[in-house]
Formats: sequence, structure tokens, C-alpha cells
Amino acid sequence: MSQQVEAESFVDFADQATPRLKAALVAAIGIDRAPDAVAEALAYGWEHWERVKEMGNPAGYLYRVGLSRGRQYRSFRPELPAVPNGEMPWVEPGLPKALSRLSEKQRVVVLLVHSFGWTQEEAAALIGVSRATAQTHLERGMHRLRATLGVPT
Repeated sequence: MSQQVEAESFVDFADQATPRLKAALVAAIGIDRAPDAVAEALAYGWEHWERVKEMGNPAGYLYRVGLSRGRQYRSFRPELPAVPNGEMPWVEPGLPKALSRLSEKQRVVVLLVHSFGWTQEEAAALIGVSRATAQTHLERGMHRLRATLGVPT
């Protein structure tokens, strides 16, 4: 394949995968650190495109590359965006802090499914787990959020 076709193939993939990678990495490592992790994951993808493009789940692989490259940040709880006062829609003010207390996989699945509208299957594929495992992370994460925020079940 010519270099031009390879470049176009990667650009098409990156255009489709970047928003999904950014959403998942924001959930995993926080809004401040995710852009660098996405950039590093995409750079890795470009450098290894011959191999990556043949994978069954290249976006999921690059998600894990982003996590790996951002490993130095993972020991800290992610800083999620603060809830703006007085703007619509209303969001529980304690939600960012409660989300930061979830395990990484619980937080990622909860945010992808409930904030970004992904299906459990899509979230599972990106983080490299079965749909049943993603469902378990979702259920446990939602249970813990409800308990932390004092929401009746």
C-alpha cells in the first residue's frame, strides 16, 4: 500500500477514534491529563499503523496505550470538571468528587454509558473487557455513587 493511502487510512481511523479515546481517557485519568494521553496514543498508533490497523479493536488497543503512557498520572485521583453554578443542566455538586472515588474501570464505564451515551458493548470493547464485566462495573459504580450521594435505590 502506498504511503499516501496508509496516511489516509490512519487519518480516517483517527478522526473516528479520537473523540471516543478522549472521552474514555478523561474518565480514566482526568480532563487535564487526557489530551496528552490521547496524543501519545495516536502518535504510537501512527508509528505502528501497519500492525495496529490489523487488530480487531485498534481503538481499544490505543486506549490501553494511552493509559500506559499516562501511568505516571494514574496514582492520583483524576480531576474531573467542576460543576458550574447556575448553568443548565443542573448536576449534583458532589458528583465530580463521588466519581473520583470510584475505581478506574467503574468510573470509565459509568461516564461512557451515562454521560456520553455509549452502549455497554461499546464501553466494554474500548476498555478490553466482556460486556458482562462492563455491566458489573456499571452496576457497582452506580450503586456506590448512589450511596455516596445519598440517593435512594
